[in-house]
Amino acid sequence: MKTYFELQFKMFNRNIIAFGLPLLIAYTLIPSVFIIISNYLFSKTEFASYLYIFVALGFISKSSEPKRNDFLKSIYNKMDYFKLRAVENLIYSLPFLIFLAYKGLYLYIIALSILAISMTVFNFNTNLNITIPTPFGKKPFEFTVGFRKTFFIFPMAYFLTYISIEVGNFNLGVFSMVMIGITCMSYYSKIENEYFVWSYNVSSKEFLSEKVKTGLLNFSLLSLPSLMALGIFFFNEIGILLIVLFTCYLYLVTIIFAKYASFPKEMNISQGILIAGSLLFPPILLFIAPFFYSQSIKRLNSLLE
Repeated sequence: MKTYFELQFKMFNRNIIAFGLPLLIAYTLIPSVFIIISNYLFSKTEFASYLYIFVALGFISKSSEPKRNDFLKSIYNKMDYFKLRAVENLIYSLPFLIFLAYKGLYLYIIALSILAISMTVFNFNTNLNITIPTPFGKKPFEFTVGFRKTFFIFPMAYFLTYISIEVGNFNLGVFSMVMIGITCMSYYSKIENEYFVWSYNVSSKEFLSEKVKTGLLNFSLLSLPSLMALGIFFFNEIGILLIVLFTCYLYLVTIIFAKYASFPKEMNISQGILIAGSLLFPPILLFIAPFFYSQSIKRLNSLLE
């Protein structure tokens, strides 16, 4: 069992390094971001504890893949297998348990621990073998592929919007908008093969323009239900709502430019630091986005011109 967890830890570290993030920075940045987001969530909504448990179970579900667990069963006896699964599930939920302990929510700690251990007896495939329809047609692949992998997030976001209206909590509605924005931005983490970029018979500027227009249009489409509902029921806050929407637009454009600024490689550590820094001072995006744009043009010129 010890060997298994050592192997998982090494694989996790290799994935971080492959992403281009030094381990020292990763193990400083990831907990810091987790704490900041957690504090923000608990300060904005009374439903944070339930959301916490739901998200934690989402992470835990990744360990319930049938093929993976069939392989573990072939290596370990029944008792060792369930011990391994229980420990693994508790490790997945450990950050959430620690923060719940910090908040003094001990009943939720017990509930999450019981649910985590209970999930050791379940095996289910988190990768659905069905084709989920998307509203994006034959546009660039990011939203088509990304939506099919994260489609369950949008009903959650819309439900949060409904709750925000029901309880009169505008901040919770804003959180649902941000949740949709972050999900859409994550679609640009996947790097396509150089051939698929080369096949575009356009200039670098036209290529980026098409990517930006498609990204903004698709994000607008996905956020429209929340945007309209919040705009109607929190009409006095419409100015703040538009600022949030514009900020999401700006981050999405910046992420698109950053993706192609290092193409065909993944975003590097310097880009990550600039984007992370913008979280503390969003107006800096007005300078970062043009910088990434100029780098993207240079990278794409070799393929498209």
